[in-house]
Amino acid sequence: MIESGRPETEKERFEARRTDRQRLVAALGLNIGALPREAQAAIEALAGEVLGLREDRERLKKELDNAAHLADRDALCPIFNRRAFERELAREISLAERYGTPLCLIFIDLDRFKQINDRFGHATGDHVIQHVAETLVDNVRQSDIAGRLGGDEFGIALTHADLADGQSKAARLESIISAVIVRDASDDSLGSVKLGASCGTVLWRPGRDAASLIAEADETMFRRKNEKKRAR
Repeated sequence: MIESGRPETEKERFEARRTDRQRLVAALGLNIGALPREAQAAIEALAGEVLGLREDRERLKKELDNAAHLADRDALCPIFNRRAFERELAREISLAERYGTPLCLIFIDLDRFKQINDRFGHATGDHVIQHVAETLVDNVRQSDIAGRLGGDEFGIALTHADLADGQSKAARLESIISAVIVRDASDDSLGSVKLGASCGTVLWRPGRDAASLIAEADETMFRRKNEKKRAR
């Protein structure tokens, strides 16, 4: 009986690898019992090399999968970076084109973020970016795609959503983000800054690729930001 959690001994590892080699030789249909001892040893050694290559392949595959995952993620937030977001958006556009399903894009730009950075420092600004990213993830469906497009800009691709759905979601996100108040708990003299967000929402139309859809949503966002400034 092997106790749970007990480290495997060198002898046990040797026996396990020997058993694996023998199983591989048997799986190949080779009967090495009648061969000279030197030939048996050579075949078992070759089987060991094959098993080692299999292990290396599995290890490399895991490392590549991890590297691909890290390459897709924003350096600061638990969401896609711009490159990965554009790739996933292009994929959703292909699906929308093939099946005729609606697809919306929301472009989000934070309001007063520079003021927060200037007053409280970049560490606080990073914390705000992370909080916004987590807020986006918490308020979209698993089928939707969230990404950081750069600086204080974010994008959300809403699958199977028409323009009214996208505008409704954008309004809700603006409301949630505008409720965030940033202050320094250790220095009241710095006062506080109310965070905000301006969202531009567009509906994908045939013929538009990922880059042009993002550009259109960006323009819509700037119009929304100017509307808010004029309304103050």
